[in-house]
Amino acid sequence: MIIDTQLASFFTAGALIIIGIFAALFIDNLVKKVIGLAFIGDGANLFIITMGYKAGGIVYIFLPGMVINQFAQNASYPLPFALVLTSIVIGASTLAVIKSRDQ
Repeated sequence: MIIDTQLASFFTAGALIIIGIFAALFIDNLVKKVIGLAFIGDGANLFIITMGYKAGGIVYIFLPGMVINQFAQNASYPLPFALVLTSIVIGASTLAVIKSRDQ
């Protein structure tokens, strides 16, 4: 049985979120709880990226010589990628602050 990329990404995102919730709720070590929270954020980011995936899509940069109708039909949606990039920056800085308070 062959599974497509988008479905595999959904399963992976779900697994990351479930592992993160388990770590945040049931593990007593504070460092491991922070790692679990990072897993939840990574799973959410993967879910958002997977929602923006378009099979056979092209990069959303309009190049010279492209027909506007072809570009509009085949370009992937750029908003999920922008949201995930912002989320990664916020998550990394929050993780750094939490880790510094852990000492």
